[in-house]
Amino acid sequence: MSENNVSYLRQEFLAPRPAPLSDRSAIGWARKNLFASPLDAVTTIIFGVIIVWFAVSAFDWLFISAVWTGEGRAVCATTVQGGIQPDGWSGACWAYVGDWFTQFMVGSYPRDQLWRPILIAVLFVGLLAPMLVPSAPRKGLNALLLLVVLPILAYVLLLGGWFGLPHVETSQWGGLMVTLLLSFVGIVVSLPFGIVLALGRRSDMPIVRSASIGFIELVRGVPLITVLFMASVLLPLFLTPGNNIDKFVRALVGVSIFASAYMAEVIRGGLQAIPKGQYEGADSLGLTYWQKMILIIMPQAIKLVIPGIVNTFIGMFKDTSLVSIINMYDLLGIVKASFGDASWLTPVTPLTGLIFAGFVFWLFCFGMSRYSAFVERRLDRGHKR
Repeated sequence: MSENNVSYLRQEFLAPRPAPLSDRSAIGWARKNLFASPLDAVTTIIFGVIIVWFAVSAFDWLFISAVWTGEGRAVCATTVQGGIQPDGWSGACWAYVGDWFTQFMVGSYPRDQLWRPILIAVLFVGLLAPMLVPSAPRKGLNALLLLVVLPILAYVLLLGGWFGLPHVETSQWGGLMVTLLLSFVGIVVSLPFGIVLALGRRSDMPIVRSASIGFIELVRGVPLITVLFMASVLLPLFLTPGNNIDKFVRALVGVSIFASAYMAEVIRGGLQAIPKGQYEGADSLGLTYWQKMILIIMPQAIKLVIPGIVNTFIGMFKDTSLVSIINMYDLLGIVKASFGDASWLTPVTPLTGLIFAGFVFWLFCFGMSRYSAFVERRLDRGHKR
């Protein structure tokens, strides 16, 4: 067989091709994901035009044509150029948000006592920031101050009636302050109670297991609004006159109980994901049940279910708006109540207020989500990166 009959062998080298664009560059990423084919290119252009048009219009409505200063609803019907818009849709009315800002934050809390919620907010941020930084020292002391001392101090300082402080009824509390108080206490209480309920549901003791299952299934079977309604309306019927529990405390208990039941199932999922060898290895070391759970099992289980835990926290933070059923007004409740203010009664006012409330809720939820991702990456030791 001659060499000319071997058709599968090349007779000459291929010409060199230009080096491909790196997928890490913006151009390379765009060619691969947005313009890989003619159909992809057309789709990208169409949706790109729509997104740009919407973004430009939204930016103009939110910032350029918006009204930032002024008093009364008349200013919200005036454009930047001075023309009158009868429908009031020229731009956002941030002057209304500025006028109601204090009420959005603290509700009807006495204005001469605003230093009390401001002080609690400063202490909260000052204790939370080092708690979130992994390299910050004295985590134990920081956790004690943040999770135990601060809630007690906030209750004493905000409610008053002690140490010469004027008493402020919880019915005067409102706005973002109520949202943060309910969600923070719910988070602090629901995580340990959820762990206890999850362990109880997996217990070998029939009474403990049955009680835990019954509690979890009962609470998860009803909506939060029902729990709050029962805590507000039905609970006082079982109390003797003069022993009525404060409405805000009832809301705290209802939210904490509801969140604990959901947290228990999240933790139980993490416990079930732990290999049996971890339990057997702990038993072989002669550890007691609680030593095994605290030192070996629970740290691994919690690490596995961090997304579920944070998801429960985010849901609880948003569900605090349901306290309006018991005549308590969080941020969203105060925003909705402001729509009836005759001095700001314009078509654009409700939309501006809802956008402001939505942005505040998104800011906190997005912050929790990003910190959750940071913790996951820091604790992920299963793969080298």
